[in-house]
Amino acid sequence: MKNLESIRVLILSTSAGTGHVRAAEALEKAFLEDPRVGQVICVDALKFTNKIFRDFYSKLYIQLVERAPSFLGWWYRTTDEPWKTDKMRLMLDRLNTKPLIDFISGYRPQVTVCTHFLPAEIISYLISQKKIDCRLSIVVTDFHCHAMWLCRVFHRYFVANEESKIHLINLGIPKERIIFSGIPIDPIFKPSPSKIEPKKSLGFDPELPIILISAGALGVSPAEAILESLETLQLPIQIVVVCGKNPQMEEKIRIKASKLSNHTIRIYGFTESMHKLMDAADLFIGKPGGLTASEAMAMGLPMIIISPIPGQEEFNSDYLLEKGVAIKCNEFTTLAYKVSYLLSHPQKLQQMRKNAFKHSTPKAAYKIVKILLEDELNPPEPVCLSPGQKEHA
Repeated sequence: MKNLESIRVLILSTSAGTGHVRAAEALEKAFLEDPRVGQVICVDALKFTNKIFRDFYSKLYIQLVERAPSFLGWWYRTTDEPWKTDKMRLMLDRLNTKPLIDFISGYRPQVTVCTHFLPAEIISYLISQKKIDCRLSIVVTDFHCHAMWLCRVFHRYFVANEESKIHLINLGIPKERIIFSGIPIDPIFKPSPSKIEPKKSLGFDPELPIILISAGALGVSPAEAILESLETLQLPIQIVVVCGKNPQMEEKIRIKASKLSNHTIRIYGFTESMHKLMDAADLFIGKPGGLTASEAMAMGLPMIIISPIPGQEEFNSDYLLEKGVAIKCNEFTTLAYKVSYLLSHPQKLQQMRKNAFKHSTPKAAYKIVKILLEDELNPPEPVCLSPGQKEHA
C-alpha cells in the first residue's frame, strides 16, 4: 500500500473566466483538509505562457463576449465536433506552453487535476509520450462537455450531470472512468434554515425579499437596464448588486442607483461574502455560468437567467430551465413582470427552491478528492484512445 503522505497534487486552471479558478480553489481546499495528502499546488496555467498566448485565452475571450457574442456562439458550435480539432489544438498548445511543460516535469505530481481543457491537453500529451508519470483527472466546469475537453490519455473524467456522462460514454469513453460528481464549489456555500437570520446579519429588513444581481459578467448597460426595470416593480423589495473586480462599473452603478428611489439598493464591488448574500437572497438575476449556477443551486436560490453567453452558457441555461431551477428573461422590459410573478406566487418560488436543492452537488469537491485518493491505493492504468478509436466513436 502506498504512503499517501508523500502524494504531490497539482491542480491546474486558467483565468479565462473566473469559474475554472474557483473550481480549482474548491478542490485545493478539499485536498488540504484530507490528512492523507502531502503537498498541493494550485496554479493558473496561463502564468506559464507567453503574453500573446495569455491574451488569446483571457482578454480575447472577454472581448468576444462583450463585442461579438454571435461569433463566439458560432465558434463554440463549430468546434464542438468530437475528435476533429484535437491535433490542431495540441500543436498550438505545445508551441506556446513550454514553461508549463517544464514546471510539470520538475514538480512531477502523482495526481493532476485540471479544471480547464488547456492544461488537460498538455498533460495528456506528456503522459502519452511518457515524459511524466501522473494520473490526469479532468473536471468539466459546465453542464455540457464540449469537444475541447476531450483528451487522448487520461485517468478520470468528473462531469456536472448524468447527461454529460452519457454523452462521453457514447463518444467511446469507458463508463467506469466517468464520474458524475457535479461541479466543485467551496463548502462555505451552505444554506441557513431560513432567510430571516441571514438577512438580519447583513443589515437587511428580514420581512422583505432580496433580489441579488450578479452584474460583473453582465456589463454596465445590462445592469443599468435591470435596475430600471426593477424600479417599476410595485412590490417592496431590496436589491443587491455585485459588480466584481470592476471599479468603473461599480461607480457607474452607484450613480445609477442614486437616481432611483422606489427600492433599497446596496452595491458591492468584489466581495468574499457571496455565499452570505446568496443565503439571504430570495431570487438571483445573472448569467448561468457553471460555477455560479452550482453555487446558487447549493443555496437553494431560484434564478432568472439574463443574456447567456452564446455557447456554453446557452447549454447551461437549457439545463437549468429543464430542471426547473430557473426561468429566462429575454427582454429587460419584461423583467419586472417575471420578478413580480415569482414573488406573488410563493409556491412556484418554493418549488424552484426545492428543485435547486434536488439537483445541487454541494459536496462535489470532496467526492472528487475521495475517489482520487482511493485510486492512489490501487492506481488504475491510464485510458489511451487512439485516433482511430476516437473517430470511430
